[in-house]
Parts: sequence; C-alpha cells; structure tokens
Amino acid sequence: MVLDPPAFAKNKDSLPAARRGYKDVNLRAFMILRPGGVLITASCSYHVSEEMLEEIILDAANDAGRKAQVLERRGAGRDHPVLLGVPETRYLKCFVVRAH
Repeated sequence: MVLDPPAFAKNKDSLPAARRGYKDVNLRAFMILRPGGVLITASCSYHVSEEMLEEIILDAANDAGRKAQVLERRGAGRDHPVLLGVPETRYLKCFVVRAH
C-alpha cells in the first residue's frame, strides 16, 4: 500500500493537526494491511522531521495493534536535489514498512 498525502504541515503552527493527519492515514493503512503487508508512507512536509514521521508511524502501528519493521528509508530522487545550507530542500521523507 502506498500513502502519499499532501503536505499537512505548511508551517510550524500546523504541526499538531499535521501529526493527527499523518497518524490517521497511517493508522487506517495498518488496520487494513494483511500480516506481512508492505506500507510505503511518505511526508513532503518540511516541518515534519524524519524522526517525527517515524514516531507517528510507530504510534499508528501500536494503536492498530501491529508491529512494524522498517525495511527502507528514502528521500527525494535525483530530480529533487538537496541544496547544502538550505534544509528546507530536504523535505521529502519516505518509509517502507512491513506490518506484522
């Protein structure tokens, strides 16, 4: 299953609502994935860090009563280069997760 929601956090003030949004879509995914199913989930919100997204995915898995294993972490492709000194260009985070 692939989740590619829009940027829920357009600014720092929208982080609480964005966390809820990302958790909700991931929770729904964990609830319907079969055991051993793979979830590819992403965030293009600069204000949601990779660590925060991992925490959100873990919270969603726990709430669904599932264990989750990170198979891969990914970011933007070559067509979206990260500019050194401009952290805003490292906005795309992606996890490939197996649900148990």
